[in-house]
Amino acid sequence: MQLERHRARRYSFHASIELTDLQSETQTKEQTSDLSLFGCHVDTLKPLPPGTKVRIKISHRRDTLEALGRVASVRPNAGMGIFFTRIEQHDQLVLDKWIAELRDQYNPPCGVV
Repeated sequence: MQLERHRARRYSFHASIELTDLQSETQTKEQTSDLSLFGCHVDTLKPLPPGTKVRIKISHRRDTLEALGRVASVRPNAGMGIFFTRIEQHDQLVLDKWIAELRDQYNPPCGVV
């Protein structure tokens, strides 16, 4: 059995996500369960096939991130992993902000509990 390796640490991250299949233009609304600098996991009972190109819109609190991505992996009845293929600069800043907040939440400064 081969272990799945990720390029960056994944953080638990629950947010609304809207996916659009770029070929069929079919839209679905789901929830994320984790986030990294390079992608996210989407909780869904109806995952798209691996390789499917998607437009992504993640909404969390008052911020929104839009990007293009591709389905990287599928876990039946659990969801799918998506990696980002294109993120504009202003959306990258939103992603960086979310990751920084998550990093601080999981690794508080010394003496902070």
